[in-house]
Amino acid sequence: MATATVSATDPRQASGPVLGVVGWSGSGKTSLLEELIARLAGRGLRVNVVKHSHHDVELEPPRKDSARLRMAGAAEVMLASPYRVAILRELRGAPEPSLAEHLARLAPADLTLVEGYKWERMPKLEVFRPSLGRPALYPEDPSILAVVSDAREPNGLNGEGRPAWLDLNDPDEVLAWLENWMRNICNAA
Repeated sequence: MATATVSATDPRQASGPVLGVVGWSGSGKTSLLEELIARLAGRGLRVNVVKHSHHDVELEPPRKDSARLRMAGAAEVMLASPYRVAILRELRGAPEPSLAEHLARLAPADLTLVEGYKWERMPKLEVFRPSLGRPALYPEDPSILAVVSDAREPNGLNGEGRPAWLDLNDPDEVLAWLENWMRNICNAA
């Protein structure tokens, strides 16, 4: 399943098939991902996640040793314990690494889910809630393969090249679509 190069546009990666999960803030992306990841992990699959944030992220209190070393000028600090490992890299004005660079750093997995990066060209699942008052992304983004929504499918949406329409309140339906997508990606490899 692994490919020689890393690309956000090729869903087959060393880090497993890559699927973006996009939508406006408050649409339920994280809640849906929590549900899907728990079910997939419960079936023995290894799932990686890349979560993009537009905000500064503080992962440790400033007084902790790892934060003090990072603030002293370390380029990267690896915080290792018997329970988890974290690598903190200070960009210090350097450009934000690309999604492809982040994917290249991940360990192998059966699936990598990317929350955010809605502008990247990659296979995507959109979480859409009309009640937020924000427009759907799928009409303008041909990379969106399926829409997960709490609204009914618009008339005339079914057809060649149109995204599948899934019920946000039916995680079994979303999981079945995801597993079918993964099978198709793996069979194409």
